[in-house]
Amino acid sequence: MTDPRLDQIDRRILDLLQEDATLQMNEIAERVGLSPSPCWRRVRRMERDGLIRRRVALLDRAQANVALTVFMAIRAQHSRDWLVAFRNVIADIPEVVEAYRLTGEIDYMLRIVVPDVAKLDEVYNLLISKIDFAGISSSIAMEEMKYTTAVPTKYLVER
Repeated sequence: MTDPRLDQIDRRILDLLQEDATLQMNEIAERVGLSPSPCWRRVRRMERDGLIRRRVALLDRAQANVALTVFMAIRAQHSRDWLVAFRNVIADIPEVVEAYRLTGEIDYMLRIVVPDVAKLDEVYNLLISKIDFAGISSSIAMEEMKYTTAVPTKYLVER
């Protein structure tokens, strides 16, 4: 990103796009008090600078038949080769929708979405067949209390 500094209009544009990326530029411009051309230039700049990485459709997981969310805590074998292999393994498993390297007792946390426990077991068996772990523990989410893909824009530096 070449210039992380944004003004209030940029922040509002980002908030609107995070709510609904299908909004027409005319609608966004009207809501932020600009004409369409300057609004479009701001969006293009934020895309070019990498702040807006991409625009996607968010699916309803229940309708997509992957309503079960599982958090898998992993303790690792600590080596560079292991880390490279682990990255490659999880990259090829579409049910792994998020992966994080952590501090503390747990080395990695995966968020996995599957239709049922049987499919979770298949993912687990695939993982352990491809790479050795020091330990794995899974927790099934009982209720999704908050879920958003929007990030707060209030921390962006003003120009």
